[in-house]
Amino acid sequence: MNRKYRKTLIAGNWKMNKTPSETKAFMTELKGILPKGRWCDIALCVPSVCIPAAVRALRDTRIAVGAENVNANASGAYTGELSTAMLLDAGCKYVIIGHSERRAMGETDADVNAKTLAALQAGLVPIVCCGESLEQRESGITEEWITMQIKLALANIPEEKIRKVVIAYEPIWAIGTGRTATPEQAEEVCQHIRSVVRKLFGSKNARATTILYGGSMNEKNAYELLAQPDIDGGLIGGASLVPEKFVKIIEDANQPTA
Repeated sequence: MNRKYRKTLIAGNWKMNKTPSETKAFMTELKGILPKGRWCDIALCVPSVCIPAAVRALRDTRIAVGAENVNANASGAYTGELSTAMLLDAGCKYVIIGHSERRAMGETDADVNAKTLAALQAGLVPIVCCGESLEQRESGITEEWITMQIKLALANIPEEKIRKVVIAYEPIWAIGTGRTATPEQAEEVCQHIRSVVRKLFGSKNARATTILYGGSMNEKNAYELLAQPDIDGGLIGGASLVPEKFVKIIEDANQPTA
């Protein structure tokens, strides 16, 4: 982390877990143990059906609510989809875009780009995901793959809006598998992501861009991962479903930084 130049963000990604009733109970428990200091931004990206319950429960806190997906179109015949206007009106600040699990369902790089542009236009903060498979890592093309994903995801984004984008590095081989990139491996890729942003948008914008790590970060490994200079927070899966574990990661963000 480097809080001198950019924000630290700890964001939960609940995926398809918890009902609205369970969301209310979770938030009540979380608020009771949340640290008082404000050394990082906090967000919980929840299933769409849980967004209203999360917003109501967190209204008096510093925790923001986010969505797990969005449609790039403003409105229309897209059954089951949600627009940026819907998310904003419901109380969302963040939206996850391009998660590998969404890409596995058919989401393309062009979709990721269109959704990112729509989110920025609406005033949402997009958390844009990228990451390589185990086969790609073992083939030695991690940097090439990540470069392609970042360039395609950020195409046509105005320079003045790039600082509103959060990038999350999520190695596919470490999502939900219990395997985690070593701090050195995670830092190497996050540093590379920053170098790609630098080439596209300049040094000042790259230095100000928040980059998260999201491959099975949990309460046991968060401190070492967050100690890396180019890892500015985490996109947390399973550990964000347990208040005590999520709070431990938030606490681990309170450490000396460069």
